[in-house]
Amino acid sequence: MTPDTRPAKGPLTLSPELREAIRRVAQTEHLLVAMDFDGTISPIVNRADDARPLPRSAIAFAGLAALPRTTTALISGRALASLRGVASPPVDTLLIGSHGAEAWLGPGSTELTLDEDQRELLSEVRSILEGIVAEAPGTLLEEKPAGVVLHTRLAADDVAEDAVAAARSLLQERKGVFLKNGKRVLETSVVNASKGEAVTFLRQITGATSVLFAGDDTTDEDALARLEPGDVGVKVGLDFTQAEFRVEAPVHVAELLETLLHERSLAVAEEAPGQLGS
Repeated sequence: MTPDTRPAKGPLTLSPELREAIRRVAQTEHLLVAMDFDGTISPIVNRADDARPLPRSAIAFAGLAALPRTTTALISGRALASLRGVASPPVDTLLIGSHGAEAWLGPGSTELTLDEDQRELLSEVRSILEGIVAEAPGTLLEEKPAGVVLHTRLAADDVAEDAVAAARSLLQERKGVFLKNGKRVLETSVVNASKGEAVTFLRQITGATSVLFAGDDTTDEDALARLEPGDVGVKVGLDFTQAEFRVEAPVHVAELLETLLHERSLAVAEEAPGQLGS
């Protein structure tokens, strides 16, 4: 019996234009479904360890991962270990962590290794940020293999602004340190990488003929900028974006993924049996 891949019943929130784009991209030869995690598949939460994918999104994403000629990927600012822990991704899903500095492409993938200079520089960055956090109530640090993240979500607005400004003042001119603004975070890294480079890399290694990418943060704009004609880019939220399409919140991402699963399932089912999985 063929599984029912129709989206869950309820009011339709995707625009007709986005639905048509999903139908179009679902017909491609090899589809790459690349998704941000926090704020996209999972709602934003105060404690990073508490994040989990919305159940409907997780089910639809797993369904896509099981389809022929369809590759799923998560592209996140989280460290790989953190991403794997909170996302519980399908076994074949490719993982990009630390904004592209880390990659898991299956068994045998090599871990990120810093050289001595990078390790020393990272230690200096950590020390500077620890000093700022000690003076800024509500801020905290998150360790990553190639960087340290200054979180300000729990701090008062003025404290958050001062902490980020202080960190930028001390680090932005330091050679070999790369800074990225996010939603109530300042990312620091001693490895220069971006989600845009990650999308290009995944397209190349998978041989994808079209990509659907969705993300909510300013760092996701790098990925949206790398999309090509025939791809589909979706911004989650109301912030400025260069994406062609937009949904308001992660709950609408669930509808997007369910719609994509339905359309992609129909597309691969229409092929000759001998072509499935080719």
